[in-house]
Amino acid sequence: MQKQPTIRDVAAAAGVSVAVVSRVLNPGSGPVAAATRGRVSDVMETLGYHPRTAARELKHGPPTTLGLLLADVSNPFFARLADQVVQEAHSRGIQVLLMTTQEDDQLESERLATLIERRVSGIIATPTGNNLDTWKKLQDMGTDVVFVDRSIPALPAVDVVTINNTESARSATALMAAHGHRRIAIISGPASSTTGRDRIAGYREALDAAGLEQDELLIRSAAFRGAAGGDATTALLSLEDPPTALVVANTAQVTAVLRRLAHAGISIPEELSVIVFEDSPWTELMTPPLTIVRQPIDLLARHSVRLALSNPSGKTSGKPTVVRVDAELIERSSVSRPKPRP
Repeated sequence: MQKQPTIRDVAAAAGVSVAVVSRVLNPGSGPVAAATRGRVSDVMETLGYHPRTAARELKHGPPTTLGLLLADVSNPFFARLADQVVQEAHSRGIQVLLMTTQEDDQLESERLATLIERRVSGIIATPTGNNLDTWKKLQDMGTDVVFVDRSIPALPAVDVVTINNTESARSATALMAAHGHRRIAIISGPASSTTGRDRIAGYREALDAAGLEQDELLIRSAAFRGAAGGDATTALLSLEDPPTALVVANTAQVTAVLRRLAHAGISIPEELSVIVFEDSPWTELMTPPLTIVRQPIDLLARHSVRLALSNPSGKTSGKPTVVRVDAELIERSSVSRPKPRP
């Protein structure tokens, strides 16, 4: 693990005295040639030296702030996760600095730069899947990083907290098959995300176990932002042999899917059985009440905060922790046996 740079490291690398570096850091405290100032600034950037925050930590002791970098708090799942993380951190006397990426790589890079500057105790994040060098830099600096909900396979050393996505989609699909459905569709997250891939893998496992044919036309991926789930629903309904059952394994797209079904006049479950990965209270108030996959957000938050604060000394065992918690399939009234087709 790389040692956090000091003002002496900057001075040595720039070939100047500590006093010169101090003058660069404190404009007006003394003359510094423009070329020297530029060289010192370049060295600080290369070494990742952030003097203002470092000085604040030396004065006030160990940091007491966690960075929480989430994809999109307009997504009900992430909004509830943020709330639970804040509660869990507060119970430990820790503040939370919340930022969002909007699933944008550039925004993620900018947010990470800010968190590096702030020298937060640890970072809990739902990564976009890129900015690998920055994530590695954080680890080299001794910052605890915990990926929640999804991971980056190219960064196997990062701690991960997630639900058992494969099993949750498998159990939802298996329930449809147990009710006699043979044309079961799934709308999941993008295939570029571990969440999307794992849920589709679970769906395929359930079909194989039930002896059902896998029709690629029944597998749809939708982004975590926007309303692409509605278009995926229309495409499924337009098939020559449309599905009789649908698993919506993308929480962000649940409302878009249900809205499109309502506009199409599809009756649930008479014409289409539906299971959604969403446990907001309104799912129970629907007509009929929806069968859901409930994700244990409180456990995701608890494990994430624990891991993000487990390394206050900056030392690491080198062995990542992967926590997978089980989701709960709650049966209500949106799944029934399919009606015979003419």
